Amino acid sequence: MVSKRLMGAAALLLLAAGAAGAAGLTVKEQLGKDIFFDTNLSINGNQSCADCHAPEAGWTGPTSEVNAHGAVYEGSIAGRFGNRKPPSSAYATTAPILKYIRQGGGMFVGGNFWDGRATGEKLGNPAADQAQGPFLNPLEQALPDSACVVHRVCTATYGTAMDAVWPGSCAIAWPADVDTACATEGAFVNLDAPNRAKSNLAYDYIALAIAAYEGSAESNAFTSKYDAFLAGKAFLTPEERRGLALFNGKGKCARCHVNTGKKPLFTDYTYDNLGVPRNVENPFYQSTFNPLGAAWIDLGLGGFLESRIDYSRFAKANLGKHKVPTLRNVDKKAAPDVVKAFGHNGYFKSLKEIVHFYNTRDVLPTCAPGSPGEKVTCWPLPELALNMNTAELGNLKLSDAEEDALVAFMKTLTDGYQP
Repeated sequence: MVSKRLMGAAALLLLAAGAAGAAGLTVKEQLGKDIFFDTNLSINGNQSCADCHAPEAGWTGPTSEVNAHGAVYEGSIAGRFGNRKPPSSAYATTAPILKYIRQGGGMFVGGNFWDGRATGEKLGNPAADQAQGPFLNPLEQALPDSACVVHRVCTATYGTAMDAVWPGSCAIAWPADVDTACATEGAFVNLDAPNRAKSNLAYDYIALAIAAYEGSAESNAFTSKYDAFLAGKAFLTPEERRGLALFNGKGKCARCHVNTGKKPLFTDYTYDNLGVPRNVENPFYQSTFNPLGAAWIDLGLGGFLESRIDYSRFAKANLGKHKVPTLRNVDKKAAPDVVKAFGHNGYFKSLKEIVHFYNTRDVLPTCAPGSPGEKVTCWPLPELALNMNTAELGNLKLSDAEEDALVAFMKTLTDGYQP
């Protein structure tokens, strides 16, 4: 005999399935979407995941003024900034769990965040591991306790979907002061051991729901002009075709931004130090959370590996390396005049700039930040020269027209193309 509780859960699931199905998302994906866009999941109720991973900007930072300067976004608490430009959350679910492989002299593959610290080892999916980070980061959504995320999700209008997908996940006895605690930095929700265990499990479910949405067809759309071209439903212009040929050949782009298969992801999930100069406008240099001030150096993957006993021996060889991002939606923005930032620190302000850097980094003279001709006829020193990739960029011998052709091709990777 089926219990009333199970019947209730089944009814909820059917109702949620009907609503989600109309939107083309599964129940779990719709739940993840609701969480992703919920500003209440921050200490001041003013920031959602989408604030830094906006669909209209290719699932990264959407604000032109921010991108044009520091490229790092302010958190829920005014005046607090992280240290890196937001990476794209789209196509991030395709990354494998971080692992070390001996191929090519040894390298790390997989994981999420620029430094790979969302390894996927906890929840079996790097995107899910990543989803848990910003909620509790004091420089981002800044909630004081994972139980606060659970409480706010379970009491939201969409909270019934949690119980529909994971029956009983919201059956937690909350203390009377939970709302006060969750609005107070440094507070802790007073849960007994059984309810804390339930809350911890529900927090994992929340991350898995977000990852489900990030892996949905709404996020990983594969609807660019290049996808249509691969399907025989669109033609590339002569310049775009030339850019594709350069991408696969002289430009050496495809060595890391792999474009094989019917649905290429334009990344090999590895890490590289490109020798990118400092972004001197990064607000993290002035942050009270940065005791090194202007002397701070982003150590990337190597910095994370230093924190792992099992990986620490690989740290030095990976200092300064950051994740090879997907190039899908690399040019997507809300309007043509919106500035978009590129690189882990947002130093580059256009695709032309970053292609020019790949082409001329080791050819043009060195100049100080802010010098006349910077990014055109000279480049500042790299933030960290150790482990810099000199085999695949720096002197590509591309003409100005060839640089433009590469940019034209990368613009075909924007989702939402209408043949």
